[in-house]
Amino acid sequence: MRPNTSSTTDWQPDLYLRFERQRARPLHDLLSPLHDHSVGSVIDLGCGPGNSTEYLHKLYPGAELTGVDTSDAMLEQARRRVPSASFLQADAGTWMPEAPVDLVVANAVLHWLPDHQSLLPQLMGHLKPDGWLAIQMPDTLNEPTHRLMREVANRPYWADTLQEASGARTPIGSFADYHDWLGDTADTIEVWQTTYVHHLSGPDAIVDWMRGAGLTPYLKRLNVEQMTRFLDGYKAAIEMAYPMRADGSVLLEFPRVFILAQRRATQPAQSF
Repeated sequence: MRPNTSSTTDWQPDLYLRFERQRARPLHDLLSPLHDHSVGSVIDLGCGPGNSTEYLHKLYPGAELTGVDTSDAMLEQARRRVPSASFLQADAGTWMPEAPVDLVVANAVLHWLPDHQSLLPQLMGHLKPDGWLAIQMPDTLNEPTHRLMREVANRPYWADTLQEASGARTPIGSFADYHDWLGDTADTIEVWQTTYVHHLSGPDAIVDWMRGAGLTPYLKRLNVEQMTRFLDGYKAAIEMAYPMRADGSVLLEFPRVFILAQRRATQPAQSF
């Protein structure tokens, strides 16, 4: 799921999938406790190009599967990748299913959406009693990759053009916040954090990783000449922050927050 911004460009599925193997593992880790659960219906919020949807299809082959995303380009690729699933263009923050489901998966999407205190109980309302909400979010706003994109965007040359882009991401709450926000609707809540260490080919690979995700709100607001200038400045900053190893490679530390919550069996169902 990608934020709605006024722009003439869309997200780039091919660039996003360049690091598909690295992006896949967090979803596997998120859902590993639910492998043995019986699941008849699944919503894949922020399905992107369908890589998460494909995994869900393999994990729950008999389930009714619906992917939701705002991006035309991502949905086009998702439909080709998982033709048996249904796909809808909608905003995860406001869309509601026609009926409660067994599992809602939000894989690397909710960090783009505001007001988690209200949003998470709303998502729990999409579930049947005893259904599961599974969330994975990058917690990278304070990592060099994201701090440096804000610093480059705040330089005088970009100050007016990119002012709004720096606020596109939602800060991640604390572990206690998510327990509190889900406590009225969930019987079981598990929250944890994992820092993945990705061995990448060099600084250019970090820039490409960010171009497929975190940099998009910035780049969508720039013309080709501006984009080249911005990326040159960003790459120079990345080279300083991530020293190359002897073989030219770099190590990208990437923390992610995980949440598993099971809807309380006695909780009244949301109106549909």
